[in-house]
Amino acid sequence: MTRHIKLIASDMDGTLLDESGMVPAETYDLILELKEHGVHFAASSGRRYDRLCEFFAPIKDSMDFVASNGAQVYADGVQIDREVYSHLAIRRLARTVAMFPNMHLALFDRTKSYLLDDEDIFVREVDKDLPNAERIYELPSPKVNIIKATIFCDDGNVMDNAYVLQRELGDLFTFAPSGNSYIDAMQPGVSKASGIALLMDHYGIERDEVMAFGDAMNDYEIIRFVGTGCAMANGRPALQAVADRVVGCNVDHAVQTEMRRVLESLR
Repeated sequence: MTRHIKLIASDMDGTLLDESGMVPAETYDLILELKEHGVHFAASSGRRYDRLCEFFAPIKDSMDFVASNGAQVYADGVQIDREVYSHLAIRRLARTVAMFPNMHLALFDRTKSYLLDDEDIFVREVDKDLPNAERIYELPSPKVNIIKATIFCDDGNVMDNAYVLQRELGDLFTFAPSGNSYIDAMQPGVSKASGIALLMDHYGIERDEVMAFGDAMNDYEIIRFVGTGCAMANGRPALQAVADRVVGCNVDHAVQTEMRRVLESLR
């Protein structure tokens, strides 16, 4: 027997957001109507929770968030999980990145971005806008709770660089290319999929009752994990290959179209 969808998770950049990097206007009403029908909506992103809340300010307490690639998880405005990086792991990451002149490390706590190189080296991309950036010359104190780490590659060769990092530090991190020039260094066992699993436990939802949307390789785990994994037509070919479905493009508001279809099935 086919179960009804009870949780929809969507990536932001290249997925839910339009060509201007904005939330299409109809999205808020769709999220609220889905909630009225018992369907939860989670923004699932590499962005931090504070930045995601800016996108969804009118309804942020009526939805869920899997932020910082699964390190921050919120259900109906309440934090249910936070995963903090080991200071020892961060030290090893910084030493390894420093071996390669084409790589530049950025670390993030709940509110700040710590840059281990001059700010003008980093190119800001959609979900790598480096909010509240601070140039630092030594690693943050162990008292600082780092929840996200990313590496900017000034040569744009993220695949080769991700391979090198995985070989050097695969015991401490999983490295996922993100955007055109960045590689996210994710904690083992912490991903968008682990965040969604926490929401599922929180609400008592099964995997075949979850639908997820994504376009990039940091969406790989969640697309493989949920019952209905949807890759964007503008997404990475490897993600499309493992998805249950390939939907339209973000510029055509394909996620919103699928949200309406879910609603129609419940009316």
